[in-house]
Amino acid sequence: MSWIDNAVIYQIYPRSFADGTGDGIGDIAGIRSRLPYLAELGIDAIWLSPWYTSPMADAGYDVANYRDIDPLFGTLAEATSFIADAHAAGIRVIVDIVPNHCSSQHPDFLAALAAGPGSPERELFHFYDEPVNDWQSHFGGSAWTQVPDGQWYLHMFDPGQPDWNWEHPHVRADFEATLKFWLDRGVDGFRIDVANHLIKDLHAEGGWVDQEGVHEIYRSWRKILSGYAHEPVFVGELWSEPSALAKYLRPDELNTAFNFPFLIASWEASALREVIDVTLAVPATPTWVLSNHDVVRDVTRYGRTATEHIWIMPPTGWESDLTLGTRRARAAALLLLGLPGCAYIYQGEELGLPEVEDLPRELLQDPRWERSGHTDYGRDGCRVPLPWSGTAPPFGFSSGEPWLPQPASWASLTAEAQAADPTSMLSLYRAALRHRPSGPFAWLASTPDVLSFTRGDITCLVNFGSTPVELPPHQSVLLSSTPLVDGHLPTDTSIWLHTP
Repeated sequence: MSWIDNAVIYQIYPRSFADGTGDGIGDIAGIRSRLPYLAELGIDAIWLSPWYTSPMADAGYDVANYRDIDPLFGTLAEATSFIADAHAAGIRVIVDIVPNHCSSQHPDFLAALAAGPGSPERELFHFYDEPVNDWQSHFGGSAWTQVPDGQWYLHMFDPGQPDWNWEHPHVRADFEATLKFWLDRGVDGFRIDVANHLIKDLHAEGGWVDQEGVHEIYRSWRKILSGYAHEPVFVGELWSEPSALAKYLRPDELNTAFNFPFLIASWEASALREVIDVTLAVPATPTWVLSNHDVVRDVTRYGRTATEHIWIMPPTGWESDLTLGTRRARAAALLLLGLPGCAYIYQGEELGLPEVEDLPRELLQDPRWERSGHTDYGRDGCRVPLPWSGTAPPFGFSSGEPWLPQPASWASLTAEAQAADPTSMLSLYRAALRHRPSGPFAWLASTPDVLSFTRGDITCLVNFGSTPVELPPHQSVLLSSTPLVDGHLPTDTSIWLHTP
């Protein structure tokens, strides 16, 4: 059994978590200062979005040096000290690795540009005399960009993110060296960005995803992990169909993968039960996640009429009932944390933060905004800096002006305000992490609008219906996402019961 099998992992988006230097951008100093908060929350590990040297064309997912820290965030020495501090607090550290692409400012890509067509340096990337397919970038527009000498290179994301050629041995060897570099500094694992994109069939429709050759790469990576005694792990970002996903989770490949079907499912008992059943059928550690740095926050999503995940905010905004969304997000938290396996919390989820819909357009930094011709508002709305304390922005995030503005309405959602309120979202998360169930999972019979299951001596119920439901026999109520009504479980509510 691995430590990740029942872990709760907290995602930190470094530029938005806490600023320790006063420049308005979150950094390692800020994260270190908030380790007591994370320890009190009760998490087992942190996952850090990229902190590497980068020109920030895509908020650090365009890496110019995989073995150094961007000055925005601090220094390599600070990173090493932070890892040690986290371990001293009982918290493991997972870092992002971005193997599909690098920055156009990476030394290898700059060398390829300088060397010219036909050079060995260009073989590290996908350079051709003309585009060899009509693939579109995930950020909008063509996935091919022409350089001054006339050749074209492939980038499945921003033009500032050229795709590596993973058929080349130098690419493979260099990434293996990067894994060892961070493992030697004590990191406890890697979240692999777009893990299913590495190997490409440039002449096939959809040939950038789930190609068989990618599995050889992860088998070689898993052998590296096995050489370290502190049990490091991999989690893959895999927007793949279940049949393809299961291949990545074979015993000699990735330990876990994000459960995106759970994240995107609508707020319905049948939809979520189907995802849970499919997930638990895979012979690997299950994971559960409600939101992250790429999707609309769950409070806002669950407050809409259409509760399934939608990528692009309509021009009219999300039109969300945040009171309803918060109620459902509280219920979803107990569902997430009641299930067996590994649970992820995105920073601010434990504060019940909504999506920020009204950011000034001139401040938007997500490349999707420009690449889409200003039709996709991008992901900045879920990346607004956290509110820590006080009654007005910057809410203790920084002594300077935050890189994205915080809504004044967040005064009631600060960590400070919620810590003093036993009914707050933060208090709910802290209690749920203290009392998280363990033991075997089994479904219980229930009506179609109710999910009911046991974990050891705990019964979890979630009422998706429109009327309160009667509770089963139990010894006591351990935790409820909203108060009971005449001893019954109200709509959009979860409960954990001690059972005989």
